[in-house]
Amino acid sequence: MTFQPVIPFGGYAGWLFLNRTIEAQQATFNASESVARDVDYFEENIGSVMSADDLVEDRRLLSVALGAFGLDEDINNKFFIHKILNDGVESRDALANRMSDVRYREFSEAFGFGQVGLPNTFKSSFGSEITERYQLVQMEQAIGAIDEDMRLAMNIERGLGEVASGATSDNGRWYNVMGDPAIRKVFEVAFGFPSSFASLDLDQQLGEFRKRSQQYFGDSEVSQFASSEKREDLVKLFMLRSELNANAASTSGASNAVLLLSS
Repeated sequence: MTFQPVIPFGGYAGWLFLNRTIEAQQATFNASESVARDVDYFEENIGSVMSADDLVEDRRLLSVALGAFGLDEDINNKFFIHKILNDGVESRDALANRMSDVRYREFSEAFGFGQVGLPNTFKSSFGSEITERYQLVQMEQAIGAIDEDMRLAMNIERGLGEVASGATSDNGRWYNVMGDPAIRKVFEVAFGFPSSFASLDLDQQLGEFRKRSQQYFGDSEVSQFASSEKREDLVKLFMLRSELNANAASTSGASNAVLLLSS
Protein backbone atom coordinates (compact mmCIF):
# COMPACT_ATOMS: atom_id res chain seq x y z
CA MET A 1 0.00 0.00 0.00
CA THR A 2 1.35 3.43 -0.97
CA PHE A 3 2.03 5.76 1.94
CA GLN A 4 -0.19 8.85 2.04
CA PRO A 5 1.17 11.84 4.00
CA VAL A 6 -1.24 13.33 6.52
CA ILE A 7 -1.92 17.04 5.92
CA PRO A 8 -5.30 17.89 7.49
CA PHE A 9 -5.33 21.52 6.34
CA GLY A 10 -3.41 23.92 4.14
CA GLY A 11 -1.61 27.22 4.61
CA TYR A 12 0.81 28.13 7.36
CA ALA A 13 -1.26 26.31 10.01
CA GLY A 14 -0.94 23.15 7.92
CA TRP A 15 2.79 23.70 7.62
CA LEU A 16 3.12 23.93 11.42
CA PHE A 17 1.25 20.62 11.76
CA LEU A 18 3.50 18.99 9.16
CA ASN A 19 6.58 20.27 10.97
CA ARG A 20 5.39 18.71 14.22
CA THR A 21 4.72 15.31 12.64
CA ILE A 22 7.32 15.11 9.85
CA GLU A 23 9.79 12.84 11.68
CA ALA A 24 7.14 10.19 12.34
CA GLN A 25 5.69 10.53 8.85
CA GLN A 26 9.14 10.31 7.24
CA ALA A 27 9.91 7.14 9.21
CA THR A 28 6.65 5.56 8.05
CA PHE A 29 7.38 6.58 4.46
CA ASN A 30 10.91 5.14 4.61
CA ALA A 31 9.56 1.84 5.93
CA SER A 32 6.99 1.48 3.13
CA GLU A 33 7.64 -1.60 1.01
CA SER A 34 8.48 0.07 -2.32
CA VAL A 35 10.82 2.68 -0.82
CA ALA A 36 12.62 0.18 1.42
CA ARG A 37 13.07 -2.22 -1.49
CA ASP A 38 14.56 0.46 -3.75
CA VAL A 39 16.86 1.73 -0.99
CA ASP A 40 18.16 -1.76 -0.21
CA TYR A 41 18.85 -2.51 -3.87
CA PHE A 42 20.72 0.75 -4.38
CA GLU A 43 22.91 0.38 -1.29
CA GLU A 44 23.73 -3.24 -2.13
CA ASN A 45 24.67 -2.61 -5.78
CA ILE A 46 25.94 0.96 -6.24
CA GLY A 47 29.46 0.05 -5.07
CA SER A 48 29.96 -2.08 -8.20
CA VAL A 49 29.07 0.80 -10.54
CA MET A 50 32.29 2.04 -12.12
CA SER A 51 31.03 4.29 -14.92
CA ALA A 52 28.13 6.31 -16.24
CA ASP A 53 27.39 3.39 -18.58
CA ASP A 54 26.94 1.03 -15.63
CA LEU A 55 24.50 3.38 -13.90
CA VAL A 56 22.44 4.26 -16.96
CA GLU A 57 22.04 0.59 -17.93
CA ASP A 58 20.60 -0.39 -14.54
CA ARG A 59 17.16 1.18 -14.46
CA ARG A 60 16.55 0.43 -10.77
CA LEU A 61 19.78 2.11 -9.72
CA LEU A 62 19.19 5.03 -12.09
CA SER A 63 15.67 5.52 -10.75
CA VAL A 64 16.98 6.06 -7.22
CA ALA A 65 19.91 8.17 -8.44
CA LEU A 66 17.65 10.53 -10.37
CA GLY A 67 14.96 10.46 -7.69
CA ALA A 68 17.45 11.70 -5.11
CA PHE A 69 17.75 14.95 -7.07
CA GLY A 70 14.12 15.32 -8.13
CA LEU A 71 14.98 14.37 -11.72
CA ASP A 72 12.63 11.38 -11.90
CA GLU A 73 11.14 12.45 -15.23
CA ASP A 74 14.51 11.98 -16.96
CA ILE A 75 14.50 8.20 -16.41
CA ASN A 76 13.99 7.53 -20.14
CA ASN A 77 16.45 10.20 -21.36
CA LYS A 78 19.37 7.81 -21.19
CA PHE A 79 21.63 9.56 -23.72
CA PHE A 80 21.13 12.94 -22.03
CA ILE A 81 21.77 11.58 -18.52
CA HIS A 82 24.83 9.68 -19.74
CA LYS A 83 26.22 12.92 -21.14
CA ILE A 84 25.49 14.81 -17.90
CA LEU A 85 27.31 12.16 -15.87
CA ASN A 86 30.23 11.58 -18.23
CA ASP A 87 31.03 15.27 -18.67
CA GLY A 88 31.28 15.84 -14.93
CA VAL A 89 31.46 19.42 -13.68
CA GLU A 90 35.16 20.29 -13.77
CA SER A 91 35.03 21.79 -17.28
CA ARG A 92 33.13 25.04 -17.88
CA ASP A 93 31.83 23.46 -21.10
CA ALA A 94 30.42 20.41 -19.33
CA LEU A 95 26.74 19.95 -20.12
CA ALA A 96 25.68 20.15 -16.46
CA ASN A 97 27.41 23.53 -16.14
CA ARG A 98 25.52 24.84 -19.15
CA MET A 99 22.10 23.88 -17.78
CA SER A 100 20.07 26.59 -16.05
CA ASP A 101 18.70 23.97 -13.63
CA VAL A 102 21.41 23.47 -10.99
CA ARG A 103 20.08 20.03 -10.04
CA TYR A 104 21.92 18.52 -13.00
CA ARG A 105 25.23 19.90 -11.77
CA GLU A 106 24.54 18.61 -8.26
CA PHE A 107 23.63 15.18 -9.70
CA SER A 108 26.76 14.93 -11.85
CA GLU A 109 29.03 16.20 -9.10
CA ALA A 110 27.60 13.75 -6.57
CA PHE A 111 28.50 10.70 -8.68
CA GLY A 112 31.84 12.04 -9.91
CA PHE A 113 32.17 10.02 -13.10
CA GLY A 114 33.70 12.99 -14.95
CA GLN A 115 36.41 13.69 -12.38
CA VAL A 116 40.02 12.55 -12.24
CA GLY A 117 40.40 9.33 -10.26
CA LEU A 118 37.77 6.97 -8.95
CA PRO A 119 34.09 7.99 -8.98
CA ASN A 120 32.33 8.64 -5.70
CA THR A 121 30.44 5.35 -5.99
CA PHE A 122 33.55 3.69 -4.52
CA LYS A 123 33.16 5.52 -1.21
CA SER A 124 31.76 3.31 1.54
CA SER A 125 29.28 5.98 2.67
CA PHE A 126 28.07 6.91 -0.82
CA GLY A 127 25.11 4.54 -1.03
CA SER A 128 23.56 5.66 2.25
CA GLU A 129 24.17 9.35 1.43
CA ILE A 130 22.22 9.06 -1.82
CA THR A 131 19.41 6.92 -0.39
CA GLU A 132 18.92 9.32 2.53
CA ARG A 133 18.53 12.15 0.04
CA TYR A 134 16.25 9.94 -2.08
CA GLN A 135 13.94 9.30 0.87
CA LEU A 136 13.68 13.01 1.68
CA VAL A 137 13.04 14.10 -1.92
CA GLN A 138 10.50 11.35 -2.57
CA MET A 139 8.68 12.26 0.65
CA GLU A 140 8.57 15.86 -0.58
CA GLN A 141 7.03 14.66 -3.83
CA ALA A 142 4.43 12.58 -2.00
CA ILE A 143 3.50 15.68 -0.01
CA GLY A 144 3.44 17.74 -3.20
CA ALA A 145 0.82 15.41 -4.67
CA ILE A 146 -1.46 16.62 -1.86
CA ASP A 147 -0.30 20.23 -1.47
CA GLU A 148 2.35 21.73 -3.74
CA ASP A 149 3.07 24.63 -1.37
CA MET A 150 3.96 22.12 1.35
CA ARG A 151 6.41 20.39 -0.99
CA LEU A 152 8.09 23.67 -1.83
CA ALA A 153 8.31 24.59 1.85
CA MET A 154 9.82 21.21 2.75
CA ASN A 155 12.43 21.58 0.04
CA ILE A 156 13.54 24.91 1.53
CA GLU A 157 14.75 23.28 4.74
CA ARG A 158 16.97 20.85 2.84
CA GLY A 159 17.75 22.55 -0.45
CA LEU A 160 18.21 26.15 0.65
CA GLY A 161 20.30 25.07 3.62
CA GLU A 162 22.74 23.42 1.18
CA VAL A 163 22.84 26.46 -1.10
CA ALA A 164 23.28 28.95 1.75
CA SER A 165 26.27 27.11 3.18
CA GLY A 166 27.81 26.29 -0.20
CA ALA A 167 31.43 27.22 -0.96
CA THR A 168 30.83 29.84 -3.63
CA SER A 169 30.55 33.62 -3.97
CA ASP A 170 27.63 35.71 -2.71
CA ASN A 171 26.43 36.17 -6.28
CA GLY A 172 26.99 32.48 -6.93
CA ARG A 173 24.60 31.55 -4.15
CA TRP A 174 21.90 33.80 -5.59
CA TYR A 175 22.43 32.29 -9.05
CA ASN A 176 22.03 28.84 -7.49
CA VAL A 177 18.75 30.00 -5.94
CA MET A 178 17.64 31.33 -9.31
CA GLY A 179 18.64 28.07 -10.99
CA ASP A 180 16.72 25.74 -8.69
CA PRO A 181 13.03 25.69 -9.76
CA ALA A 182 11.60 24.80 -6.34
CA ILE A 183 13.72 27.22 -4.30
CA ARG A 184 13.23 30.00 -6.84
CA LYS A 185 9.46 29.57 -6.73
CA VAL A 186 9.39 30.07 -2.94
CA PHE A 187 11.40 33.29 -3.18
CA GLU A 188 9.33 34.63 -6.09
CA VAL A 189 6.05 34.09 -4.24
CA ALA A 190 7.40 35.33 -0.89
CA PHE A 191 8.79 38.48 -2.52
CA GLY A 192 5.62 39.13 -4.49
CA PHE A 193 7.25 39.02 -7.93
CA PRO A 194 4.87 38.92 -10.93
CA SER A 195 4.85 36.02 -13.39
CA SER A 196 6.75 38.19 -15.89
CA PHE A 197 9.71 38.54 -13.50
CA ALA A 198 11.64 35.63 -15.07
CA SER A 199 11.77 37.46 -18.41
CA LEU A 200 14.03 40.17 -16.96
CA ASP A 201 17.77 40.20 -17.58
CA LEU A 202 19.59 37.95 -15.08
CA ASP A 203 21.50 40.86 -13.56
CA GLN A 204 18.22 42.72 -13.04
CA GLN A 205 16.70 39.67 -11.39
CA LEU A 206 19.73 39.37 -9.11
CA GLY A 207 19.36 43.01 -8.07
CA GLU A 208 15.67 42.55 -7.29
CA PHE A 209 16.27 39.39 -5.27
CA ARG A 210 18.90 41.22 -3.23
CA LYS A 211 16.67 44.28 -2.72
CA ARG A 212 13.66 42.29 -1.54
CA SER A 213 15.84 40.11 0.70
CA GLN A 214 17.19 43.22 2.39
CA GLN A 215 13.65 44.62 2.69
CA TYR A 216 12.08 41.53 4.26
CA PHE A 217 14.97 39.96 6.18
CA GLY A 218 17.41 42.80 6.80
CA ASP A 219 20.17 41.05 4.83
CA SER A 220 20.75 40.89 1.09
CA GLU A 221 22.80 37.66 1.08
CA VAL A 222 21.66 34.03 0.70
CA SER A 223 24.16 32.98 3.37
CA GLN A 224 21.72 34.22 6.04
CA PHE A 225 19.51 31.22 5.23
CA ALA A 226 22.09 28.85 6.67
CA SER A 227 20.12 29.68 9.82
CA SER A 228 17.06 27.46 10.33
CA GLU A 229 15.26 30.44 11.90
CA LYS A 230 15.73 32.50 8.74
CA ARG A 231 14.54 29.60 6.58
CA GLU A 232 11.42 29.33 8.72
CA ASP A 233 10.83 33.08 8.36
CA LEU A 234 11.04 32.65 4.58
CA VAL A 235 8.62 29.72 4.61
CA LYS A 236 6.15 31.68 6.76
CA LEU A 237 6.26 34.64 4.37
CA PHE A 238 5.85 32.27 1.39
CA MET A 239 2.87 30.47 2.93
CA LEU A 240 1.09 33.65 3.96
CA ARG A 241 1.68 35.30 0.59
CA SER A 242 0.50 32.16 -1.21
CA GLU A 243 -2.70 32.13 0.87
CA LEU A 244 -3.30 35.80 0.04
CA ASN A 245 -2.79 35.10 -3.66
CA ALA A 246 -5.21 32.17 -3.56
CA ASN A 247 -7.82 34.22 -1.71
CA ALA A 248 -7.43 37.10 -4.16
CA ALA A 249 -7.85 34.75 -7.12
CA SER A 250 -10.92 33.19 -5.51
CA THR A 251 -12.44 36.61 -4.81
CA SER A 252 -11.68 37.75 -8.34
CA GLY A 253 -13.24 34.59 -9.76
CA ALA A 254 -16.37 35.05 -7.66
CA SER A 255 -16.65 38.68 -8.71
CA ASN A 256 -16.39 37.69 -12.38
CA ALA A 257 -19.08 35.05 -11.90
CA VAL A 258 -21.42 37.64 -10.33
CA LEU A 259 -20.83 39.99 -13.25
CA LEU A 260 -21.58 37.23 -15.76
CA LEU A 261 -24.78 36.23 -13.96
CA SER A 262 -25.87 39.89 -13.68
CA SER A 263 -25.43 40.42 -17.40
